[in-house]
Amino acid sequence: MPELRKDPITGRWVIISSERGKRPADFQDQRGKRRGGFCPFDTGNERTTPHETLAYRENGQPDGPGWRLRVVPNKFPALQIEGDLNKQGEGIFDKMNGIGAHEVIIETPDHNATLASLPQKAVEEVLWSYRDRMEDLKKDRRFQYALIFKNEGLTAGATLEHSHSQLVALPIVPIQVQEEIDGCKRHFDLKERCIFCDIIRQEMHSGTRVVLETPLFIALAPYAPRFPFETWILPKRHVSCYACSTNEDYRDLAGLLQNVLRRIDRALSNPPYNYVVHTSPFRDERNDYYHWHIEVAPKLTSIAGFEWGSGFHINPTPPEEAAKFLRDIKA
Repeated sequence: MPELRKDPITGRWVIISSERGKRPADFQDQRGKRRGGFCPFDTGNERTTPHETLAYRENGQPDGPGWRLRVVPNKFPALQIEGDLNKQGEGIFDKMNGIGAHEVIIETPDHNATLASLPQKAVEEVLWSYRDRMEDLKKDRRFQYALIFKNEGLTAGATLEHSHSQLVALPIVPIQVQEEIDGCKRHFDLKERCIFCDIIRQEMHSGTRVVLETPLFIALAPYAPRFPFETWILPKRHVSCYACSTNEDYRDLAGLLQNVLRRIDRALSNPPYNYVVHTSPFRDERNDYYHWHIEVAPKLTSIAGFEWGSGFHINPTPPEEAAKFLRDIKA
C-alpha cells in the first residue's frame, strides 16, 4: 500500500508509491508524434481499463463503446482507495496510509484529438466531468481535497498520448494550495476583500497582462509567473469552489480555455504543458476569501539546482511580453 509521509521541517507531505514503478514506459519523447500500436483509451478497448466511474454516452453499455467521455480509476494509482487512513507516528515522524482516489478523465474517443482541437461542446463536457467527480468524491469523509490536472506531452509527465486529464482525491490539502489559502485569508482579514478579485479588477483596468476576456472569465499572465507564458484563468465574479460554478460558467469557460490552449500551441509550436485546477477544500467550499482558478504552464524551461535549492524560479520572459504575444496570436 502507498504511504503518505510528512516532512517534519516544512510540513510538506510526500507520497511513497512503489506501485507507480509499474507504469508504461514505451512512449516517444516529443509531443505531437503519434505512435502506432495499442492504446487502452481508444474506443473498442474499454475492457482493458478498470470499470468506469462516469461516462457520457448516447447508447451502449457501461464499459463498452458509444461513449463521448469516460472516467476510470488509474490503473497505476498514486494512492489506494480501499482502507482506513490509520494516522500514526514513527518517532518524530508522521505518516498515514496512502488512501485516496486516482482517476483518469479520457476526454475523447478520438486518439488523435487534443483539448485544443475538440469541438467546444466536448470541452464543456470535460469540465462537467471534473465537477461531477468532485461532487461524488467529496461524499467520502476521508477526502479533504481533489486536485484536477492535465499533463500534455512527455516532458509534462504524460505517459499516454491519448488526450486525458487526471483527478487525485487526497486526505489532506496540498501545501501549495494551503499556502494560497493562507495568503488569501491574510488579505481578507486585513481588507475584507478577496485578493483574486482585487487582482482581476487591477488587471482589467491596466490591461497589460490580460490575454483574453469573455463575459464570465478572464485569462491573464500573473504578475510574478514562475514559468514563461504561465497563464491563469479565473471567473470574473467571486466563486470559491470549482463545483460551485454554473452550467453557463462551464460553457463560457470551455471556449476561453480552448482559445488559450490554441494560442499557446500556435505561439510556441505545440509545447508540452500542464494545467491544474485550484479550488477550495471540500470542507470549506463556499467562502469569501478564496477564488478558484486554473493555472496553465507550458514546459519551456526545466527546474535546475538553483530553483530546487532556493525555491526561486527564474523566468526569462516578462509576463507583459507573454500576454501581448498571446493576445496578438490569431486563434
